[in-house]
Amino acid sequence: MQLPCQAHPEDLWFAEEPDDIERAQALCHSCPLRRECLTDALDRREPVGVWGGEILHKGAIVPRKPRAGRPRKHPAAA
Repeated sequence: MQLPCQAHPEDLWFAEEPDDIERAQALCHSCPLRRECLTDALDRREPVGVWGGEILHKGAIVPRKPRAGRPRKHPAAA
């Protein structure tokens, strides 16, 4: 049996577009190694990507991938 991450292009798991990220997550949900994949990725503190059906950013699970670019500036305190 070929795992989803072996059957699809590697860049899908590190995609930028929300639709591609959702596709990668959906493919992970049918994988028999989903839990092990996520556990190992968290143990390694993988910086980015879809692992075990979850989005990782800076080694932690996040609900959605942060947008690239500069963070918002906070208004100066008066």
